[in-house]
Amino acid sequence: MAETARLRHGPVVPRVDSALRAMLAEGRWRPGERLPNEVALAAELGVGRSSVREAVRLLAHDGLVEVRHGSGTYAAAASPAPAADGDMRRLLRRARLREVYEVRRALEVEAARLAAGRLRPEDIGRLRDRLALRDRLALREERTGGDPAAFVDADLAFHRAVVELSGNAVLLGLFTSVLPVLRAALVEMVSYETALPDVSCAHAELLDGLARGDADAAIAATVSHLEAVMELFDSEKEVAAP
Repeated sequence: MAETARLRHGPVVPRVDSALRAMLAEGRWRPGERLPNEVALAAELGVGRSSVREAVRLLAHDGLVEVRHGSGTYAAAASPAPAADGDMRRLLRRARLREVYEVRRALEVEAARLAAGRLRPEDIGRLRDRLALRDRLALREERTGGDPAAFVDADLAFHRAVVELSGNAVLLGLFTSVLPVLRAALVEMVSYETALPDVSCAHAELLDGLARGDADAAIAATVSHLEAVMELFDSEKEVAAP
């Protein structure tokens, strides 16, 4: 019961993931043994089935369990990869995310600069509505684990609206072309990373800068938002380095 209570605080999926990894490491299920179904695990951990499902997906990605459709989820028959290999996989995942963010920063900084000088009064209300939805889902994600994909979609809808309001069709086309990769990377990051910075204030500052037509403020808020996350990737590299 103590573990269940602990799982109720903070991002849920990473905590479920950690709890299941600990159970596997302790030998609760022998190699090749079937794990309890989603309903049973969710009840034991005091979380929703969707959180268990996402955590199991992460375990399967790392080779700790095998999901057999129509049969169930089984503890991996082979020994898990050594910790060093797991660290390397995490470093590679974060390196890929950083590359995505470098492209995102290049596009969104210019979009913020252009949009600040081209927004109409009616555009601000549209952006405000998008940001309000994004913030509501962010709060739900923080409290209950929510739905990472729904939060990411709301977040990207706000940022795409800013790019659209830049008035540059080529810039919008470039941003739209990277959206599928960006969305996949963000859903994985929100689901898996446990130390994501709170960038809600930077989003509010971006909207405020745009509303005032202050390009420098809009750019600064955009950089603050994106680099706060990029610094997370760099700090993880430093921790893992020998």
